[in-house]
Amino acid sequence: MGPAGCSAAIFDTKPYDRIHLPAAAGADIHLRFLSFRLSAETAGAAHGDRAVCVFVNDVVDRECLKQLSAQGTELLALRCTGFNNVDLAAARELGITVTRVPIYSPYAVAEHAVALLLALNRRVHRAFNRVRELNFSLQGLVGFDLNAKTAGIVGTGKIGRIVARILRGFGMVVVAYDPYPDAAWAAREGITYVDPFTLASLSDVISLHIPLTPETHHIIRRETIDCMKPGVILVNVSRGALIDTAALIEALKSGRLGGVALDVYEEEEGVFFEDLSGTVLQDDLLARMLTFPNVLITAHQAFLTHEALMDIARTTGANLRALVTGDPFVEGSVLT
Repeated sequence: MGPAGCSAAIFDTKPYDRIHLPAAAGADIHLRFLSFRLSAETAGAAHGDRAVCVFVNDVVDRECLKQLSAQGTELLALRCTGFNNVDLAAARELGITVTRVPIYSPYAVAEHAVALLLALNRRVHRAFNRVRELNFSLQGLVGFDLNAKTAGIVGTGKIGRIVARILRGFGMVVVAYDPYPDAAWAAREGITYVDPFTLASLSDVISLHIPLTPETHHIIRRETIDCMKPGVILVNVSRGALIDTAALIEALKSGRLGGVALDVYEEEEGVFFEDLSGTVLQDDLLARMLTFPNVLITAHQAFLTHEALMDIARTTGANLRALVTGDPFVEGSVLT
């Protein structure tokens, strides 16, 4: 333990956490790696830990935070960017500092979004499975040229901008929507800002790069899908609850959507990051989506590059050390 007796409980631990976090945190922090998720039911496992470290699917609600506070937790360190799974108001009231990783390699997520688009459009996932079974037929594998088609980027933060630049490199026309548009950036990149309805009606591809907030929850729903160009490909590597899954399935069944590529899902907790290959999938909506030939799903792996993992570990480790040393937390990482 460190000079102040600092230990940290690392919930929902994955193998890569054990590789990157110890070196980033340093010898002054005693890390206790726990494979299960944090919730009100499991918070007792952090008894006596000054710091608790969580990931995207831990449930850090008011009851959970009350238990952590009573046990002596001072810092909740998220090793991710999103924080919609944390009751920040409760943390503030209880005096628990909450930090996140404000940025890690944006190229990791952006490049995965484009990889999903390419694989789905050119049916790479279906072709791969066919060839392994010695089926070399090309029936049903027709895609379309991205060149000269229109891509709509919803959200032009760091990740959205990189996706826009990559797709411009394919020769696509790129339009974008953001509530805080950057006209100078758009002019430099040859990108046009439009309103959401115009974006939906023009785009052959729509890629989501916005945070999950009360305002953006189910931003893609029946009404917005009805505004979309028929046959559009929808890509989401941001947050699952941006999309109303039931409405998405109806649009897939009707043929209105040309395809859907997802790295996130609104009910992914307890499913993504787990090996359920020997069980019966209990989520009927996810099971239904997996039956569509024009749906490609990966299990929240867009962040999973060496560079991004090192960035996450560095920021998380620095914030854990700051609890011991009294130094400032990483700039831009403090939420409460």
